[in-house]
Amino acid sequence: MCGIAGIYQLQQQAPIEQGLLQAMVDSFKYRGPDDDGFYINEQIGLGFRRLSIIDLHSGNQPLTNEDDSLVLICNGEIYNYKELRKDLEAQGHQFKTQCDIEVILHLYEVYGVELLQKLNGQFAFALYDLKQQRLFMARDHVGIAPLFYTVQQQQLLFASEIKALLKVPQLKRQVDLVGLDQMFTFPGMVSPRTIFKDIHALKPGHFILAERGEVKVNTYWDLDYPQQQDLNHNKTEAECLEELDAVLRQAVRYRLNADVPVGFYLSGGLDSSLIAGLIHDLSPEKQRHSFSICFPDKAIDESYYQQLMAQQVNSIHHQTLFDTSHIADHLKQMVYHAETPLKESYNSCSLVLSNLVKQQGLKVVLTGEGADELFAGYVGYRLDQSRTQDDFAEDLEALLEEQLQQELWGEPFFYEKNYEAFKETKSALYSAAVLQTPIECTQYPLIDQQKFMGRHVSHQRSYLDFKLRMSDHLLADHGDRVAYANSVEARYPFLDINVINCVRNIPPKYLVHNMQEKYILKQLAQRYIPAEVINREKFSFVAPGTPALLRQNIDWIEDLLSYDLIKRQGYFNPDVIERLKTQYRQDGFSINQTFEDDLLFIVLTFNILLEQFALPDY
Repeated sequence: MCGIAGIYQLQQQAPIEQGLLQAMVDSFKYRGPDDDGFYINEQIGLGFRRLSIIDLHSGNQPLTNEDDSLVLICNGEIYNYKELRKDLEAQGHQFKTQCDIEVILHLYEVYGVELLQKLNGQFAFALYDLKQQRLFMARDHVGIAPLFYTVQQQQLLFASEIKALLKVPQLKRQVDLVGLDQMFTFPGMVSPRTIFKDIHALKPGHFILAERGEVKVNTYWDLDYPQQQDLNHNKTEAECLEELDAVLRQAVRYRLNADVPVGFYLSGGLDSSLIAGLIHDLSPEKQRHSFSICFPDKAIDESYYQQLMAQQVNSIHHQTLFDTSHIADHLKQMVYHAETPLKESYNSCSLVLSNLVKQQGLKVVLTGEGADELFAGYVGYRLDQSRTQDDFAEDLEALLEEQLQQELWGEPFFYEKNYEAFKETKSALYSAAVLQTPIECTQYPLIDQQKFMGRHVSHQRSYLDFKLRMSDHLLADHGDRVAYANSVEARYPFLDINVINCVRNIPPKYLVHNMQEKYILKQLAQRYIPAEVINREKFSFVAPGTPALLRQNIDWIEDLLSYDLIKRQGYFNPDVIERLKTQYRQDGFSINQTFEDDLLFIVLTFNILLEQFALPDY
């Protein structure tokens, strides 16, 4: 619903300047174009930009409790606020607004930091306790809402976007080379790392307490699948369907609550179609807006299924035609909002789609994001069912890979690529100077191995998808950033905490059944959407990458990948980049981005990042 920023003094210093806070929140004005607000005392400064969605007239922030001893700024939504508010009012708490996030203040009065166990929502908030002189910050369970922070010269600085932190004069701009190595190695960045050295992303399901000169990061939630021996294999498919139906209906119902119109995306696939079907079933009398992107190339166009679903749910449907030859026009905007290098160009389509929502005057859309990672929707989940130990050769390379997997996850497990072999590729890409530093990202902890070991193989892959793909890629550069770039809030019913807890206890045999991915979700979908949508072959659209861009001979792209620039910047080996460019330009050359990395796209978007955020050469 907005963006937040703040400065907390760990030691007594010069007064906090409102002008600096203003510059910080204005750097992401698109997140909250409707209003702003500030709170400043000798220890803390809080800044806020608002996108008005609930309680349009009196819900501006910062908010305070009854005696003004607590001050709150929050980006996001608390979906179960009506139930929480009813309980709090019964206990005598008095509310000043009808805004959903005000419950956080009163929950803190009762439960302290344990209030996080009460919340169902997507949020990143900062709450200042004047009596304790304590700052309490938290991020939602799966990391839908972003929150970045850094400690500089005895100040804790935080914001919804990194560009706000860069407004602070004393902050030194440097590249985190381990973060860059993560971009090449994993689906995206992995919290708490960012591409900016010493600027951290608060991990999903974590909170910060800052008091008495100390900053401590704590965990309040993590995805925790049952151990294999604790799985309830006797649970019937019918029982699973009824439970899933109930929690998913409630998740959609929660996310339709707003004082402004709510629309939804329609990709033509199962996930967004099911959300559309549930929306229509819950409010058949209300005609809502739906949004799709279509393509002139019929081989990748899904408009037939989009139109089919729009007719099924009687929506006011809006389509925008996207010519993939125009991807280059959006590259700089993509990187500016993502604040990270990118692995693929699909965000250009997402930017155009959220702009379509903005053009129709809407601020809120529901999306089907998150279902693949929760319901075993990728090919890897199916392949796991047939993979055996015999598939791994006992040569030296295989043994080294198995050892690395053991170090990463706690037990051998193949996730996306052979990391040991990939080190050779990365070594060729980096400059000799960069290779002198310890940047290999697989040498640093990534996950809580106790939440991985001993689980069913489908649950293991889901856990890694949540940790390595979901928050810092799908919900960040592919979700939050491209939506808020056009002042639109995206909501994710599949990532409701009650939906996640329900799926945790569904026997894995109903996730992949007879080698069919997302089996239980498809069974549920039969209640709401046409069989033609459910039974269609899974379609994974991949936007054209660097080979297509290079064939367009665009001057500024050629400049960013030129030998002289690459050599001067000092991050990559210019000779290897030249060889890759030659290979990518060959007639008929293509990259299967489902299984292969577009290495030059990462290099290109990294160079855009260096330019846009004035990051130094190496």
